[in-house]
Amino acid sequence: MSSSIRAGADPVFECYNLRLAGTSGPTMLFAHGYGCDASMWRLVAPQFENRYRTALFDHVGSGRSRAPYDAHRYATLDGYADDVLTICRALGSEPVVFVGHSVSAMIGVLAAVREPERFSHLVLIGPSPRYIDDDGYVGGFTREDIDSLLALLDADQDGWARAMAPTIMGNPERPELAGELAESFCRVDPRVARHFARVTFTSDNRADLGRVRTPTLVIQSADDTIAPPAVGDYVHRHLAGSELVVLDTSGHCPHLSAPEETAAAIGTFLMDADDELA
Repeated sequence: MSSSIRAGADPVFECYNLRLAGTSGPTMLFAHGYGCDASMWRLVAPQFENRYRTALFDHVGSGRSRAPYDAHRYATLDGYADDVLTICRALGSEPVVFVGHSVSAMIGVLAAVREPERFSHLVLIGPSPRYIDDDGYVGGFTREDIDSLLALLDADQDGWARAMAPTIMGNPERPELAGELAESFCRVDPRVARHFARVTFTSDNRADLGRVRTPTLVIQSADDTIAPPAVGDYVHRHLAGSELVVLDTSGHCPHLSAPEETAAAIGTFLMDADDELA
């Protein structure tokens, strides 16, 4: 029941390295964050295979995706949202539970705004609609911070990865987690890494939050340098009827550093939603 399933006849599966596992129940679609791939869900997704069909994929330019990277198509997050909708169509007509980490949280928001019938629930882990501070808004970074970050990435991808991974991951007592993240960053094609980073860190999707009508869970780490608690609270306040869970953990990747707590928060949210529909 938990063995991997592929639908090789459908080119979408090869294009996005889409893999299925679990039961024939509702589908949970997991979307990874910047510089990562589907393997980042290995500690969370299997916990749902007894109740859901789980679907993992790699964004174009990441992991083992096969589609060519088109800088024009991916000049905004809308190109990635188009991909998510393509994957949803390949998975069937039933709405999916979308679980998105970091930039994929906003990609899921854009997709759900465009075709809400494709989504039964959204789970947003460490979301940020805008990373750069603005009048009355705390994103966690100044424009100068982001410019410096992108300049370092342009000059030295490996050095950027080694410097940023510990900050992103947190949990300094577990250096192996930062090491894994750094290795993941370094595997990304430099052209893709630079372009996707610029799109990720300079996007502003605050106005899209108010257009979401899908039941949503926001999962926030108590200590997250990349998406501080103020950002998670902002997302929660601007998503009508959303729920906010603050995990007692540090870092931007609780699905790796606190997988049991992350899965428990998702499971409780989905069970509560099912009870409301019963």
